[in-house]
Amino acid sequence: MKNLLIAVFVLLVLLASGSLFAVKEGERAIVIQFGKVQRDDATGDTKVFEPGLHFKLPFIDSVRVLDARIQTLDGSPDRFVTSEKKDLIVDSYVKWRIDDFARYYLSTGGNKLQAEALLKQKVNNGLRSEFGTRTIAQIVSGERSALMNQAMEQASTSSDELGIEIVDVRVKQINLPTEVSNSIFQRMRAERAAVAREHRSEGQEQAEVIKANIDAKVTVMLADAERNARQLRGEGDAIAAQIYAEAYSKNADFYSFLRSMDAYRNSFNSKQDVMVIAPDSDFFKYMNQSKGN
Repeated sequence: MKNLLIAVFVLLVLLASGSLFAVKEGERAIVIQFGKVQRDDATGDTKVFEPGLHFKLPFIDSVRVLDARIQTLDGSPDRFVTSEKKDLIVDSYVKWRIDDFARYYLSTGGNKLQAEALLKQKVNNGLRSEFGTRTIAQIVSGERSALMNQAMEQASTSSDELGIEIVDVRVKQINLPTEVSNSIFQRMRAERAAVAREHRSEGQEQAEVIKANIDAKVTVMLADAERNARQLRGEGDAIAAQIYAEAYSKNADFYSFLRSMDAYRNSFNSKQDVMVIAPDSDFFKYMNQSKGN
């Protein structure tokens, strides 16, 4: 009897635990009964369980908890073609959330990865349609907001069948393909190199002109300085000759004597000097006269 009571108690505990389920904040739950989503008998709408503690039939009902918060789909960049048949690499993201939990479960099996794969395909179709009607200049010059809004409208229409509501579609970055970017960069480098060579040649030409002007000015300045120097030397020589003449006129003998002494000093300045002069030369006239007349 005691064992029977224990078995009944354990069975009741299992039934009680199997008939309760909890839904966390930020989540919603649906109940699958015999492979079908449980609906409200009065309205026929899907029965969605809010956060809290709820009851279900044990061993019959299965609970599927789904994330009701806004999700972010941020995949890898995709290639789109503009109306000019130019390729662009577009990096975008999508904000979405579950709108119809029963439809979402039936179309995706409650698998988030599968839902995002289907949603990305629909969003890319909308973006591809919008990019295909615009040129690159229109896309980058201010029509990006209109492009994203129209792409979101198209994607929202097609995503209803998934039970998903698209909150926002945003284009983060638009780039040219690598091969196109490389060719553009090479052309830009060539153009900049040509401009640089032109500037350098113009600068070299201006440098030569400036150098020639400076050389001409320097030549003129040196010529003027040489002329002034010669003029000053001539004036100095004239003044010196005048002084010598005045001194000579005052006392010719004394002047002659001083000049001879200067000549002796300059001639006999070094012991290595050798002079070949006749003894009776006028050069030694003051040495040959004992009286010094």
